[in-house]
Amino acid sequence: MKKGTIILNGIIKENPTFVLFLGMCPILATSSSIYSAIGMSVCVFIVLLLSNIIISLVSRITPNEIRIPVYIIIIATIVSAISMLVNAFAPGIYSTLGAYLQLIVVNCIILGRAESYASKNKVVDSIMDAIGISLGFLLAMFIVAFIRELFGTGCLSMNDLSGNPLFSIRIIPEAFTIPLFVQPTGAFLVLGICVAAFVAITTSINNKKANKAKKLDKEAA
Repeated sequence: MKKGTIILNGIIKENPTFVLFLGMCPILATSSSIYSAIGMSVCVFIVLLLSNIIISLVSRITPNEIRIPVYIIIIATIVSAISMLVNAFAPGIYSTLGAYLQLIVVNCIILGRAESYASKNKVVDSIMDAIGISLGFLLAMFIVAFIRELFGTGCLSMNDLSGNPLFSIRIIPEAFTIPLFVQPTGAFLVLGICVAAFVAITTSINNKKANKAKKLDKEAA
């Protein structure tokens, strides 16, 4: 499989949130703002990239009976290191994500890709898979966070690594905001709408491609 195809699969065909329904807890818990969504997505990308590389390298010498514990130890070590680095250099993101940063250890995206892809493929392909899946996760997180923050607060804002505000742009007057969107109930609502829209769009595109292929086959015959 071409490297570009592997990345594209992670974004669209195997989107971890909208298609595979993996990593639902962090997207529901940390998508109340674009700042927290991007912070979580970057952390997931680093952990997924490093774990895919290491697991791809050690999978050939890991006994099948203990492969899952080995993968969990690798992922937990990486998450612990990333957590300490984020706490030291990006305290704003660390305080915003809270316990969900450490819970990346049990994020089913990480362990799922380790078991289903990295352990069965070469390092380069595993890197491409990590990039594609991470971009797919970022896409889902950004869309959900954008909708929740926009309609829940009426503003789009961003902070620096220390948590200090960089900018805040009001788009919707405060009187017309819907606080429900930044509450847990709003997370479920927005995610459900986004999944339905994503499936509808991809299904429509696939149907058009299939109909076009059938038409070309008939013309060729």
